[in-house]
Amino acid sequence: MLDKKYLTLIKKNLLQYAEVRREVIKMSDDALHNAKRAIFAMHRDNMNEAEEKLANSKNLLTSVLKKYSKYGEIQEEGAFKAGLEEYVEASLFYQFLTTGKLTKITDMDVPFKSYVGGLCDVPGELYRYAIKFATEKDMDKVKKCANMAQEITGELIEFNLTSYLRNKFDQAKMAAQKIEKVVYELSLNE
Repeated sequence: MLDKKYLTLIKKNLLQYAEVRREVIKMSDDALHNAKRAIFAMHRDNMNEAEEKLANSKNLLTSVLKKYSKYGEIQEEGAFKAGLEEYVEASLFYQFLTTGKLTKITDMDVPFKSYVGGLCDVPGELYRYAIKFATEKDMDKVKKCANMAQEITGELIEFNLTSYLRNKFDQAKMAAQKIEKVVYELSLNE
């Protein structure tokens, strides 16, 4: 005989988590969208908008963690991880633009894998930023982007990354190589 009472308890918990999961996905997607908009604002040199969107993204992610703290599995939801990685990428790109350095994100707890995932995406943004300055023939800024991309990939190569993070690292290396090519082509025109 089947223990229907126990199955009812399982069903109740799973249905309850399904509702939580939908809300986590929605809030995480909004956080991701805000982080992307922050990056776009940075590319337009609109740092006020970037700061606002970064704050929105952070607030959404911390709200998810606070509101659903009893559900540890939410941090493993794909949407949450994607939103967090995008926030990390935007935060690191902001750090580069404002300080020239990349450091630990201190305004929220970021798991190592999420930090590395976001860090792997930064060279792609540096490439886009370098292209903007290459059109203005600003070799110094292009070189700063190239140097940071090289520093990122030079450090990450030591991590022996696998699976998903390895793919992201390979993309980071390609972006760094593209920036090197921009530096080379710009130097030919000097």
